[in-house]
Amino acid sequence: MNRLAALAALALAPAAHAAEPIQKPNVIFVLSDDLAQGDVGCYGQKLIKTPALYAMAKEGTRFTQAYCGTSVCAPSRTSLMIGKHMGHSPIRANREVQPEGQKPLPAGTYTVAKLFKDNGYATACVGKWGMGMFDTPGSPLKVGFGHFFGYNCQRHAHSYFPTYLYRDDKRFDLPGNDGKGVGKTYAQNLIADETLAWVTANKDRPFFLYYSITLPHGRHEIDDQGIYKGEKWTDQQKNYAAQVTRLDSDVGRLLAKLKELKLDEKTLVIVAGDNGSSFGPNSEIGKLFDQSMGGTLRGFKRSLYEGGLRQACIARWPGAIPADKVSDEPWAFWDFLPTCADVIGAKLPAEAKTDGMSILPLLKGGAAPKRDYFYWELHESGPSLQASRFGDWKAVKNGPSAAVELYDLKSDPGEKADLAAKNPDVVAKAAKLMAGAREDHPDWPLREAKKKN
Repeated sequence: MNRLAALAALALAPAAHAAEPIQKPNVIFVLSDDLAQGDVGCYGQKLIKTPALYAMAKEGTRFTQAYCGTSVCAPSRTSLMIGKHMGHSPIRANREVQPEGQKPLPAGTYTVAKLFKDNGYATACVGKWGMGMFDTPGSPLKVGFGHFFGYNCQRHAHSYFPTYLYRDDKRFDLPGNDGKGVGKTYAQNLIADETLAWVTANKDRPFFLYYSITLPHGRHEIDDQGIYKGEKWTDQQKNYAAQVTRLDSDVGRLLAKLKELKLDEKTLVIVAGDNGSSFGPNSEIGKLFDQSMGGTLRGFKRSLYEGGLRQACIARWPGAIPADKVSDEPWAFWDFLPTCADVIGAKLPAEAKTDGMSILPLLKGGAAPKRDYFYWELHESGPSLQASRFGDWKAVKNGPSAAVELYDLKSDPGEKADLAAKNPDVVAKAAKLMAGAREDHPDWPLREAKKKN
């Protein structure tokens, strides 16, 4: 055989030693319902045991200024899913729909799940959804998720012993549960097992998992108080501590499964809360467990002070994310969508219209993206709230006619000293920024507090 024929034969032969195609990285976002920084040992918690999250922080990067979308469930989760801050979000508050569900995402909403699905990923949401029932355009199965398991309605998710859950859009009953705190089946047991089973079933292809754990949200129901049973605390305090430790152990099980399946170095895992603490510093939970971290953070859920917006957040990706690192660089939930596009090397379509910026360089130990501002709104039962951060300045406006409060987060992270009177030019900049950062929406007008009769 001459040389030319030999080369032709080689080209047609099977590539026995060709390199295996490199699998795109997997991405898992574990979202805990109401987990505060002060609940977790690596942030300073002394009474509640969280060894898995401590180990995760030692193996990855812990963020001190990771911001949620806003300080209640549905809009915060919407920001995470669609990459928009509250000035542009279609959901800016919790809005209930009867008999079950919440105000849904509008038809055609581009989500991070759709990004992954369009790029060949298996996608699943396990835990709690809360952005549209199955007969609406906000159904998880209509916005990019190939599989769903758990609670769709966040009101339904208040029960840890529910009478039913959903597998995809099919309801299945849990006999022996009363939906009021008593039952045979603790829902998180099923949710945790489903998570591990789904990861195992999809180990040979790239996947995106949105693991939306209801722990430690109230009602504070637990099937076993565990190591806290003998403490001289109230039952609510014991239950809360046990919920946080259960969250920790289930995250630990997931990380152990990734190692077992040899997916460890192929998988970016982020664990975060959906808002700050649910409890005031003098409450039964907040005081015992020091959720304000010694008064370091002001405010809690349903406020736009740092205690309501900063949440516990740890990222781990062996070989890509630096180990045992603490980052004080700020970023926010609406950065997750463009970050995921960067992680998998995909280009976001024009329809995404994200407010976020990729933090992949930051995750890998580099610089944070330079941005002009962060912006938040909240439209709950009181007046409409607004807040913005630009540089180290933080502005808060607790109602349309309220004065702009101004804080220097570098010297005053607890937002104790209002510097507005001393910095009128900065206040004017903040007011202009807050006005320009939002789009008017008929469902979310800026409103004053309702007058009492």
